[in-house]
Amino acid sequence: MKIFKFGGASVKDAESVKNVAAIIRLFPGERLVVVVSAMGKTTNGLEKVVKAHCNKTGEATSLLQEVKSYHDTILESLFPDSNASVYGKVNNFFVEIDWVLEEEPRSFDFVYDQIVAVGELISTAIVQSYLDEQGIACKWLDIRDCIRTDNTYREGKVDWVESEKRIKQIIPTLINDRNPIVVTQGFIGATSENFTTTLGREGSDYTAAIIAHLLDGESVTIWKDVPGVLNADPKYFNDAQKLEQLSYHDAIELAYYGASVIHPKTIKPLENKNIPLFVKSFMQPQGKGTVVGKDLTTKPQVPSFIFKSDQVLVSLAAKDFSFIAEDNLSSIFATFAACGVKMNLMQNSAISFSVCFDDDKNKTFMLIELLKKDYWVRYNEGLQLYTIRYYYPSTIVNLSQGREILLEQRSRTTAQLVMKEIVAS
Repeated sequence: MKIFKFGGASVKDAESVKNVAAIIRLFPGERLVVVVSAMGKTTNGLEKVVKAHCNKTGEATSLLQEVKSYHDTILESLFPDSNASVYGKVNNFFVEIDWVLEEEPRSFDFVYDQIVAVGELISTAIVQSYLDEQGIACKWLDIRDCIRTDNTYREGKVDWVESEKRIKQIIPTLINDRNPIVVTQGFIGATSENFTTTLGREGSDYTAAIIAHLLDGESVTIWKDVPGVLNADPKYFNDAQKLEQLSYHDAIELAYYGASVIHPKTIKPLENKNIPLFVKSFMQPQGKGTVVGKDLTTKPQVPSFIFKSDQVLVSLAAKDFSFIAEDNLSSIFATFAACGVKMNLMQNSAISFSVCFDDDKNKTFMLIELLKKDYWVRYNEGLQLYTIRYYYPSTIVNLSQGREILLEQRSRTTAQLVMKEIVAS
């Protein structure tokens, strides 16, 4: 059984959905689990609905109508018959959001998961209905019946034992010679009380890896708008080149540091079962792409660049001028965890501790105010974090031209630089 994952860009409009069908036709007779993300920028649109609802701005309904109109356009292009059953299915999912909006908002994270997850349910209903109409026999699966998580909304932690039991009970009963394909959602799961959870932003890759791990899948293929895993984001580096293959270890490192092509949690479940991962282009499906697997060395072994903007660098010192020791670090980490802030880079000296992280205005303000109670706090905003895997000294020199390095950290294979642009006076 192969597991395919199609992201939002691969189903952003009617022509894209038709292209997904064309790709699946390249694998006649194969048993496939097809994991699909929300269409285009739907997740962003539904996030705006959540914020408007929780902040009571009065805009939630109009923002939701924008999302509805976007999907109506796709539906009308794919299904000229307005009586097609898919229209009712999609409408029912939007009604679920209407019900949430009629209630007083609960915690932001809870409301977020109940609303944003609907994007995946809608996209898979459309894709499955189109495949079926085109004669590609397939079944629709609500992955919330399979993947169980705890109650950590927006970052659900998978209950692997219960999820394995459910997946092995449900998916094999849907796939057979007459219906070799299952279409299901990425990114979402459910608690034991059947409340919807999400697995973290861009978590559809992780869903594909979970399914592959628990079903001992043959392989996972992530279909992207790039020819494979590149050594840099072409938006920032004009000379980005494709990596033909990657070791599991290098893929984990790149994903951990923020390479957007693979979700950080994806690799380990595959490595544990020696399941290869392919990253291929949905625009050139016959291309080789990039393979990640066992006993592979990364080729070509060139520097790989990961860029993160909107970074904050915080430096802490104890108010009593004591050393930054284990008791201080314990309280610092606890404060970061309580605020839901993830560290991208940290560095410790005798009397100071520096941390770089993504700037989320609300979380950043709360974090700094809490830290100020026990520490002297200095911070810089609007910074850039560059991570270079397999760097050369000359690489760092070239990259830092016109920038000031505020913090630098190197190991044998990886360098990280927190920098800011030098503004000419």
